Amino acid sequence: MENLNRKRVAILATNGFEESELRDPKKALEKAGAEVHIISEQSGTIKGWSDGNWSNSYDVDKTLDEVTQSDYNALMLPGGVINPDKLRRNEKAVKFVKSFFENHKPVGAICHGPWLLAEADVLKNRKITSFSSIKTDMVNAGANWVDEEVVVDEGLVTSRSPKDMQAFTDKLVEEVYEGKHEEQTA
Repeated sequence: MENLNRKRVAILATNGFEESELRDPKKALEKAGAEVHIISEQSGTIKGWSDGNWSNSYDVDKTLDEVTQSDYNALMLPGGVINPDKLRRNEKAVKFVKSFFENHKPVGAICHGPWLLAEADVLKNRKITSFSSIKTDMVNAGANWVDEEVVVDEGLVTSRSPKDMQAFTDKLVEEVYEGKHEEQTA
């Protein structure tokens, strides 16, 4: 198992995230030693979505107004239909996502999470996967979309759905451990 001590990971989410897509990566990252913060638009709590209904609430650690990418080693984007659709309309959220790519930091996105990547205009010539219903959006954003369990492209980790969770969390932990891709070549 990778040792992520001293690594900090931001999970960007808002109401309507797919619960397992926030909960499971958070647990895997913390088990590997990372400090994980839930970042959202407002302070307080955000509510998950599970099996077609609202589910548990999660505490927000920091708001978008309180953080920058320099506070974190990596970013994780859970899906759910509501969550990324709300966040991609938030200019601060889109800029926050884009800043991780500008600084070559690992980013994980699962299911509908890549909608935020399309909005941040960071998918050109990147090999990714996502939930199948947003494939056209990914291709239109310039991505090379493939139907695979997990795809890694220069620190960007993507998966299709919660069914791919184990492969996704394993690769996400590995990429966070490896760190910035420019560090590898230096």
